[in-house]
Amino acid sequence: MKMVHAADFGLLPGRDIAEKLSGLLKDLSESNEETTLYFQQGTYYINAHACPKHTLYITNTVADDEFSEEETPHLQQVAFYLKGAKHLTIDGAESIFMIDGRATHFALEDCEDITLKNIELRTIHPPMHDLRVTAVNLFSVDFLLDSDTLYTVEKGRLYFYGNGYHVRADKDASRAFWIARICQNTPELVKRNRHPLADAGRVEDLHNGCIRVHYLNTARFHVGDCYTIYDVRRQYVGIFLNRCRDIQLDNIKQRHNESLALVVQDSENITLSRSEFAPEPGCVRQLASAADFMQFCMCRGKITIQNCRFKGAGDDCLNVHGIHFLITEVQDNHWTVRFMHPQTHGFNPLREGDTVALIHPQTLLEFGRATILSSELISETEILLCVDHAADGIKGAVIENISACPDLFFHDNTLTKIITRGLLITTRGKVEVKNNHFVCTAMSGILLSDDAKSWYESGMCQDVLIQGNRFAFCGETPILIKPENNRHEGAVHRNITIIDNSFEQYPDPAVVARSTDNLTLSGNRLSHGSLLKTEHCTHVKTND
Repeated sequence: MKMVHAADFGLLPGRDIAEKLSGLLKDLSESNEETTLYFQQGTYYINAHACPKHTLYITNTVADDEFSEEETPHLQQVAFYLKGAKHLTIDGAESIFMIDGRATHFALEDCEDITLKNIELRTIHPPMHDLRVTAVNLFSVDFLLDSDTLYTVEKGRLYFYGNGYHVRADKDASRAFWIARICQNTPELVKRNRHPLADAGRVEDLHNGCIRVHYLNTARFHVGDCYTIYDVRRQYVGIFLNRCRDIQLDNIKQRHNESLALVVQDSENITLSRSEFAPEPGCVRQLASAADFMQFCMCRGKITIQNCRFKGAGDDCLNVHGIHFLITEVQDNHWTVRFMHPQTHGFNPLREGDTVALIHPQTLLEFGRATILSSELISETEILLCVDHAADGIKGAVIENISACPDLFFHDNTLTKIITRGLLITTRGKVEVKNNHFVCTAMSGILLSDDAKSWYESGMCQDVLIQGNRFAFCGETPILIKPENNRHEGAVHRNITIIDNSFEQYPDPAVVARSTDNLTLSGNRLSHGSLLKTEHCTHVKTND
């Protein structure tokens, strides 16, 4: 194995390494020799504006119509970029990499056999701001801003700023339903809330991070409560893997992400272990990610997530799903299919030789299959398929690529302070969720979904084991099995086993299931209430 020391190329602790880093990574991408890039332990700085720019179409992120006229859609700065690299290990030696400005931290495209390990990623003055209520008066509220926030008060308005942004704090306040709020008496539970500056009047700077905001009514505020303000445009992510295979992420710490911490699309065999997505110890920020921690879309092979800690997400902790493509045109054995959600498009995960299932969008049931003979991305939103036969192809139906349904093994993890759900799972592969702690999710701990009308995230679950987990203080039903079918004409999900779990302080009942076949529950422990409610379910067995 070849050992490359970053220090030999001028990448030293205490310095800005952005320009030298991009050159070194380009050279390493062009070598197929088994190589380890080793960093001397320390703190490194990366100026986002010195990072190379790449056009990245990243699933579940910013839509075309969300870019301003001054921006080039999907063009973004990337701190660590690898394309076509093979047999490479990047060992950070427990170093901290400080990103100064707005950037995607890692992007790997068309890479194979890559290990990233012992790396901590932080952001200098991130665009995520905590406001803690310190005093409530009849017509004003005092807030203490977190110590990482840079701010000014100009003409009675509060502004946040940092490298690459200067924004009014009450931007879109009347429509900002996603704002996080943590009440003093429930410090591990975060919920979406009305923007704290909605209907605000004049802002006064009391200095040293303290501000006074004037209102006509202050009844909704309570001393000790904390609000987190952030942008939800999802322009940059933490780690992005595109068309990669055999990737190991070990001992990765992500302390802030502008949207999602880890996005994996059209990739195969991914392992995340011993990692932590959470604010750094001692940090006053409540959240580490403005959106989901992890999105796996149209992946294959085996996804393993084990011995990790997740704390403070602005959306779900984990999504594993495919895409329902809408058939818009059928001509002989050629189908034109379309991406239907504006935040997902611009890549082609439908490969020659893949098997696709035809799905009725109202029932979510399969009514035919075909094999892809050729596949071409003909626009950002459309793919032209040639299939082995077109007898079942119907305009208005959707397809699911059943060759891109990964297995998921989610073992021995802890997640808390999640503003929506813990896990959203919708894959035909084998799923094991074992020995995890789901604590303080504002919605369900686990949702088995499937839809062809909103996010168009496929598909049906066929082999799921949920065993030995602790569900505590979930804001909604801890385990929710709910395909989004408009009509029930048969089971969508099947073969789901829920055994030896504990449910504490949850909305009754602990499990809700609909349109499911072969559901087994055994050995589960309840702090109160009932275990199960079903609708349109068959072959239900329970020993609890």
